[in-house]
Amino acid sequence: MSKTAVITARLDEETMALVDKVAKAQGRSRAWFAAHAIQRAAEKEADFLAFVQEGIDAADRGDVIPHEDIVARVRARRAAKSAH
Repeated sequence: MSKTAVITARLDEETMALVDKVAKAQGRSRAWFAAHAIQRAAEKEADFLAFVQEGIDAADRGDVIPHEDIVARVRARRAAKSAH
């Protein structure tokens, strides 16, 4: 088993009631629910940060589409939609 650490968070009564309701429905404890919710949130945020870093790296390499090209593409799509 891996080491664990304890954190403290303050929740309003409404959120705590929701946590208790969901945890109970899953047959889990508050602690289990909180740990897994934090894990999922942290993973999503880490994925987002990696995605942003990919964009930064691409920009640093000069691998970008010039603004004028994007504007031209958007205008062309709008024109095509208007023609239908």
